[in-house]
Amino acid sequence: MKKLLFFILFSFYSTISFAELNEINYDKYFYIGKMKSYHDEFTLYFKTREKAILAKGQNSNYITDYPQDLYIYDHSTKKDYPLISYDWFPKKAKIISKNYNYPVFPEDFAYYLLNDNNTLILVSAVKDYNQNLKYDIKNKELTIYKNRGKLNFIISTYAKSCGYKSLNNNFECKLYKPLISINLLNSIE
Repeated sequence: MKKLLFFILFSFYSTISFAELNEINYDKYFYIGKMKSYHDEFTLYFKTREKAILAKGQNSNYITDYPQDLYIYDHSTKKDYPLISYDWFPKKAKIISKNYNYPVFPEDFAYYLLNDNNTLILVSAVKDYNQNLKYDIKNKELTIYKNRGKLNFIISTYAKSCGYKSLNNNFECKLYKPLISINLLNSIE
């Protein structure tokens, strides 16, 4: 949580009031609740679950009211389905992580969609998970993201990927805004 708060304070330094963060500028730095793919074939969005979730915490158990799952809406079929949900995500994240003993949830992460429109990089934003995850949308596979060289995370809410596409192209950098749940913003205020 301290890491996310530092990133947000650093990013919003010029817009911070003495009382609270200026909500008007959130959409400059994040996709809040919804993000379209680069080729406009699908939209990722958070959808609130009807039931609360009881979770094991570091100091005590807690209840997560109005938890959110990450859904995908396919524009061609006009159908949506859960992509990353509370039903399987906490168990899978715990299995692949060797350093964290508490559950993590879909809304605990910032989601970076890469240019391939298939890879999501999940960056832990609230808990001391200290690992990035990678989710393959087509294969529905969650893994640890080990290769830090291809996507350089900078100290802000943005991520950047820089390089040459070919010998004939110029050096270019692309900035990625993350998709976050509104619950993630509420948890730090």
